[in-house]
Amino acid sequence: MPSKLRPRRLTLLASAVALASAALALPGAPASADTAPGGIDFSVRHQRIDGFGVSEAFQRAAVIHGLKGLSAEKGDEIVKLLFSREDGAGLSMLRLGVGSSTDEVYDHMRTIAPNAPASPDDPLTYTWDGNDGGQVWLAKEARKYGVKRFIADAWSAPAYMKDNNSDSNGGTLCGVVGTDCATGDWRTAYGKYLAQYVKFYQREGIRITDLNFTNEPDWKASYASMLFTPAQAADAVKAIGPVLRAEAPGTKLYCCDSFGWNQGKAYAAAIAADPAAEKEVAAYSAHGYASAATSPLIDSDKPAWMSEWAGSGVWPSKWDDGTNAAGLYVAENIHNALAQADASAYLFWLGASIGDTGALIRMDGDSYMVSTRLRAMTAFSRFIRPGAVRVDASSGDETVLASAYRNTDGTDVAVLINTGSQATTTDMALKAAKGHQVTGYLTDGDHDTRAVEGLAQVADGHLTAKLPARSVVTVVLAPGRSQG
Repeated sequence: MPSKLRPRRLTLLASAVALASAALALPGAPASADTAPGGIDFSVRHQRIDGFGVSEAFQRAAVIHGLKGLSAEKGDEIVKLLFSREDGAGLSMLRLGVGSSTDEVYDHMRTIAPNAPASPDDPLTYTWDGNDGGQVWLAKEARKYGVKRFIADAWSAPAYMKDNNSDSNGGTLCGVVGTDCATGDWRTAYGKYLAQYVKFYQREGIRITDLNFTNEPDWKASYASMLFTPAQAADAVKAIGPVLRAEAPGTKLYCCDSFGWNQGKAYAAAIAADPAAEKEVAAYSAHGYASAATSPLIDSDKPAWMSEWAGSGVWPSKWDDGTNAAGLYVAENIHNALAQADASAYLFWLGASIGDTGALIRMDGDSYMVSTRLRAMTAFSRFIRPGAVRVDASSGDETVLASAYRNTDGTDVAVLINTGSQATTTDMALKAAKGHQVTGYLTDGDHDTRAVEGLAQVADGHLTAKLPARSVVTVVLAPGRSQG
């Protein structure tokens, strides 16, 4: 296995941990006057939730499928843990990595157009193995559990389309503003390349719903990477968007997956400020490494996605060990992205990986182990479904982070995180709630998102929940008599 499969960004994460830790110490989103203190108002709507997900790029999907000795039975168990609502996290989004390399060493990111044509205007010659590093198989398996949102992300264009003639070490797409390539303008050709990737998945029966042409355009990496300034990203959007609409209708373009949430604001702003670019983009996106998602990415009606984050590559980690790989830390990170940054989606980096990994699940030969990070994801993703809307919520207690959601089936959900060192009970007034049939699910170091009788109850228009120290309690209100 190439060293590429080792955990990445450790040096960046070391500096980013302090920033993220400070951000995660903040309480939840400010409540409106109607709900403060201690209340949930289901009539005050915020952002729509598109889903929760992971990636299994860089051949991790192939490892789940047996590349490193994992049996088919255990591979199926991992898929179930990630995507099943009954037996797992119920993740609803899968992020696919679009290949770019022609190097055998990087076979896990193989390009679908390895040979350069004579000019950007000549047709590309495509190849397809029907496998794509195991991602085709995994997409089909995820679909069995109801996953409908498949998003594709390209780490780089093929080497011959870039000004450094390499798919690695940065470089920029030839033709965008500020480049001067003797080979010409490859923007349209790159758009066709990406559209063909969508078509290959259509051939396999998988509909790629969303696509991004760049990953971390502000991070020069020794592996597949490509750099864009905000202005260059907006320029690329204007060239690639029309090609994608024409050749892969139904697949929406999103951008730009900056390596930090605050850094991503400049990319979103550059696109929003250009009407021709803005109309081509359906969603904005950024990662959470250099800076965490604690404030809105952009003031826009279009969704913003926290499209990648993971803590330090350490294994194992405990539920509450003070590191950014702990389950409780991840739960707070998710809360902040949704309730403070108005993110419509939250995607962890890797669902399952190998070695000293920060993934949700670790694979080792024919065995695997589950981290507390998966518990943290489950406390949100199993219950908050695609199409849900975040509503106003405040616990009235600075140690308790509160967020609430209404699903399309009328189910109301509240996620309460006790960051304090002592158990507490929270009492929250309910306004416009639809349900009174209450189930409380406990997630902590000893409980794996398990229903606990008597954990929560609704009476006289109030939700009362018992919150053990350093825990997450997810309260589900099934549709029924109004509590408004």
